[in-house]
Amino acid sequence: MDKPENAGLDATEIERALTGQMIGRRVVVLSSTSSTNDLVCEMAQTGAPEGLVVFTEEQTAGRGQHGKHWESVAGKGLWFSFLLRPNIEPRNSPRLTSWIAQTLANTITTHFSIRASVKSPNDVIVQNRKIAGVLVELRAQPRLAHFAIAGIGLNVNHQVEDFSPELQASAISLALATGGPIDRQGFAVALLQDLDRTYRLAFAP
Repeated sequence: MDKPENAGLDATEIERALTGQMIGRRVVVLSSTSSTNDLVCEMAQTGAPEGLVVFTEEQTAGRGQHGKHWESVAGKGLWFSFLLRPNIEPRNSPRLTSWIAQTLANTITTHFSIRASVKSPNDVIVQNRKIAGVLVELRAQPRLAHFAIAGIGLNVNHQVEDFSPELQASAISLALATGGPIDRQGFAVALLQDLDRTYRLAFAP
């Protein structure tokens, strides 16, 4: 059953829906954090498994490409990062960004029957406005396998007034694009399912 638009994410329910997947084998949901990418990086260095996903209902220091600030309105979007240990050379890390952005665009298009496209290298666009951004950070470790932290920020139930004045003409949300509230958790599960499936196809050893 669909959840109300303002319902919080439930880590146990998400994990249950993703049983058998690599991406989503462990799910954490926080009420607030500074940056999910930074938190997943810390957890990776202490042995967190590949496929760990960390969501937050509010991100106080979210960032996009080139350190740009990402607005993360509490309870309105999907702000999360996940841990990967891909079998690729560090110089090929842009492949990860392209894969995530294209998978996100495809999932939006399929799930809501609205056209989403990728604005290279890391933005997802709907109706000529930005709906999501991707940030991938590859960390190389001397004598250890490198790992990647993939962060996604997606505007879900934002209304126009939820965006700062300087973004109101250039940003959009799923709710604005479809004309109604969105079940954030249901879409989070659908997206993680697509990411897991396409990751295996694109980056399996």
